[in-house]
Amino acid sequence: MAKIITEDLNLWYSGFHALKNVNSAFEANKITAIIGPSGCGKSTLLRVFDRMNDLIEGVRTTGEVLIDGTDIIGAKIDLVDLRKKVGMVFQRPNPFPLSIYENIVFGQRIHADSTNKNKLDEIAETSLRAVLLWEELKDKLHKPAMRLSLEQKQRLCIARLIAVKPDILLMDEPCSALDPQGTSRIEELMRELKNNYTIIIVTHNMQQAARVSDDTGFMLLGELIEFGKTEDIFTKPKDKRTEDYITGRYG
Repeated sequence: MAKIITEDLNLWYSGFHALKNVNSAFEANKITAIIGPSGCGKSTLLRVFDRMNDLIEGVRTTGEVLIDGTDIIGAKIDLVDLRKKVGMVFQRPNPFPLSIYENIVFGQRIHADSTNKNKLDEIAETSLRAVLLWEELKDKLHKPAMRLSLEQKQRLCIARLIAVKPDILLMDEPCSALDPQGTSRIEELMRELKNNYTIIIVTHNMQQAARVSDDTGFMLLGELIEFGKTEDIFTKPKDKRTEDYITGRYG
């Protein structure tokens, strides 16, 4: 079942046409990878889903983006509610300069979802368990988050999202700052999380896309050239441009 559908999606940065008639369907509880060369529109497409592009002056969007059947491009959409539903993990971990505990419950305090200490403690534990950090950090909750390793910081940022109970996790090159061991553990975490979340990952690493994703979309010059099962994209692509990219003849 499709969690996110785009229909004739176009986006301009002032005069630059960044996304061109993108039609796609992202399945619930699956990992979808978006691949393609630098500047092809991957991150722009990702940011459409939480309306982060709106923060850039001169952006104009047409078409439809349906999340659970609701068009989020409409002006009447509550962006705070949307960004609770659709969380984003960035290329480099960005924990707040607060304690580990306060990082996780930050969203709860901002949204006033809960101020009860016992409830916040429960949310902190549940979120850290979800990212497989509880045993490592349960005795260090009030230590500064900035002292964690890069991989732990990235897991913490994911835990911070999980604490506000999103449905969708957007990941923009989440492993680019990590070493191979850290990358492997984040990939393992993604496989665990897809049982409860719809995950879309932008990556330059085609091996990573092949390892972790169920579906893959290939983008080129703002167009979604091909979209389908990851195995099919990597072993029997229908478009020659896709084949050229994944075999290293392009990009």
